[in-house]
Amino acid sequence: MRTFAALALASLLGATACMAAGTSPDIAAIVADPARPESDRQLDASRHPADLLALLDLKPGQTVADIWPGDYWDRLFADAVGPTGTVYAAHLADADEAEKHTTPPAGSMPIPEHPNVVVAVTRANSFSLPAKADVIWFRQNYHDLYDKFMGPADVPAFNKAVYNALKPGGRFVIIDHSAARGSKLEATEKLHRIDEDVVKADMAAAGFKLVAESDALRNPEDPRTQIVFAPAIRGKTDQFVLVFERP
Repeated sequence: MRTFAALALASLLGATACMAAGTSPDIAAIVADPARPESDRQLDASRHPADLLALLDLKPGQTVADIWPGDYWDRLFADAVGPTGTVYAAHLADADEAEKHTTPPAGSMPIPEHPNVVVAVTRANSFSLPAKADVIWFRQNYHDLYDKFMGPADVPAFNKAVYNALKPGGRFVIIDHSAARGSKLEATEKLHRIDEDVVKADMAAAGFKLVAESDALRNPEDPRTQIVFAPAIRGKTDQFVLVFERP
C-alpha cells in the first residue's frame, strides 16, 4: 500500500508540475511513468500509446470521454489532462446489459489512483455526457452499434448525439478493425470489422469534418478476412484511426 501510494503521489505531482509550467504534457514521460501497471506496459507495443496521444494533442484541463471505456487508455488520458481535467468513462448501459457486465454507478471513480476519471452512464440512442467534451474516443466498438445485440442501435441518432456532446472544435476519434474496402457492413457481425468508408460517410452525415488519420495501427499483412478473435490475428488486426471535428 505504501508503494502504491508513493507511486500515485509521484504521478500526481508530475502532472501538477506540468500544469504549473503551463505546458503540454510530456507524452514520453506519461508512457514511461513507473506508476503504470505492468499489464498496461505489456500492451504498449501493439497499442502505440505515444503515437496516439501525440495525435490527440490533449491539454491539461481538457475533458475526454471514452465510450465503452477501458482502464488502459483512461489512465493515460487522466495523466494527459492532469488533475484539473476530466476523463469520463462513458458506459453505454445497453451494451453492458447485452454483455452481462455490471454498470458502475454514475459519478463513481473506477480508478482510485486517478480520481479525475469519472463514470458517466448513458445509452446508445440517447447519448449524453455530464459536460461538453474536447475529445470523445471510441475504440474498436463502433462496428458493434450495427450488430443485433445492440438492437441494432440508431446509428445516425448516436452520431448526432456525440456531435452535440462535443464543444465546437471538439474531436471524435474512432478506431476500429478494418474490413475489406467496399464490404460496407457485411463484416460487422461475422468478423467484428467495419469498412472505414462507412464510418467516414456516417460522420459526414452527422456534420463532422475528417481532420486527421493515423497509420499507427495499420497492418498490411492482415487479410481482413478473419474474425478479429482468431488466434493468428488477434492483437494484430489492421485498424484505422480517424479523427473527426465538430466545426
